[in-house]
Amino acid sequence: MKGEERDTEAGIPFLQDIQSPVDASAKKGATLASAVFNISTTMIGAGIMSIPATFKVLGVFPALFVLVVVAIMGDVTGEFMLRYTHSGKSTTYAGLMGESFGRLGSLALQICVMITSFGCLIIYLIIMGDVLSGTMSGNTIHTGLLQEWFGFYWWTSRAFAILFVLLLVILPLVLFRRVDSLRHTSLLAIILALVFVVISLVMAIEALLEGKSQNLRLMPDFSIQGSVLSLFTTIPVFMTAFGYQINVHPIRAELGEPSDMRLAIRISLVICTIFYFSIGFSGYLLFGNSIDADMLVNFDQIGHGTMVGLVINGIVRLSYAVHLMLVFPLINYCLRANIDELLFHNKPDLDKDTTRFLCITFIPLALAYGIAIAIPSIWYCFQLLGSTTVVCLILIFPSSIILRDVHGISSAWDKIVAAMLILAALFASVIAIWTNVSPPAGSTA
Repeated sequence: MKGEERDTEAGIPFLQDIQSPVDASAKKGATLASAVFNISTTMIGAGIMSIPATFKVLGVFPALFVLVVVAIMGDVTGEFMLRYTHSGKSTTYAGLMGESFGRLGSLALQICVMITSFGCLIIYLIIMGDVLSGTMSGNTIHTGLLQEWFGFYWWTSRAFAILFVLLLVILPLVLFRRVDSLRHTSLLAIILALVFVVISLVMAIEALLEGKSQNLRLMPDFSIQGSVLSLFTTIPVFMTAFGYQINVHPIRAELGEPSDMRLAIRISLVICTIFYFSIGFSGYLLFGNSIDADMLVNFDQIGHGTMVGLVINGIVRLSYAVHLMLVFPLINYCLRANIDELLFHNKPDLDKDTTRFLCITFIPLALAYGIAIAIPSIWYCFQLLGSTTVVCLILIFPSSIILRDVHGISSAWDKIVAAMLILAALFASVIAIWTNVSPPAGSTA
């Protein structure tokens, strides 16, 4: 995007236009199915692994209720974003913020997107390390697949396993320069997530029929959780699990029919809600109160009696690890584009400068790798992101655009809903942060 075009986006656009109008007419746009795959893949990332831990804290019925409420909130704010995209001149998320709040609004949006995207990449790498090389939860040591298959060697260590995945699997995918080029890997990622959910459900039902399932709590048990405030520590996990807004504009830009985006978002939200409840219920049924913040590490406790059990165990854990490897490039796409717009907004398009493209690709990957080796648990990453930047991207920023109403298209009801979303987001986030930093609440994870 040229410099004069960037100026129309309030200084700092969220993502560069994927195609110019001439290019768009010359090329066939992406389909509705492609948009659904990419949106769903954006959401069904690492968050699904901590959903069973939220069932442990909330109980089954409250967890289902919160899932549905957060999905509805995500649908409402998605509609807010699309409505103002249609009414204004901006074609990026930061452009929407720029129209309403100027350069500071665009800058705040970009900083949140970069922090959230980078944090998600770290979480993905941590989970991959958990699956391949194991981890420690309290006094319990969970072994990884490489250690179970080959033993404990330097090349089955966490540092080497994650590096191996980065270089041989993730790096070739992040070098794609168009988000629609990832549509096939997004479809495969959804299939792998479905395999994981189905096998987990089958295992849970089998355990239930054999009388080996754990006791379920339908409602929260405050004798275990300590206080009602501890329930709010689950909200950041749900928020992170339904975060798709950062990819709305790049996916919409490549749609053959941009008007299909509204339907694509709703279909994706329904798919993800079903996925999340299925895996949350089955994971809680299988492991009960021993469930870890990363459910995948608990699978080393089952399936060791028979060869079939070992094979199924390996398929379950490996399928979701590969799923995250395929989701990784989508999140990296947003991170790379925002770094480029923030630091090099007067330069030519990123896809025309190979040196800059490679630098912005390799440096964040190296930093994410180093941090993933140092941080042992994904729960605290979810708490930090979900209580701060994620809640801004999902609820606060879209609702603020409605309240600002620079195009004069918001109804009184729209503004009431927007104000309620902001208040709910601020209340839940403040309570979650307060509960996590106070010592008694630390036991919820």
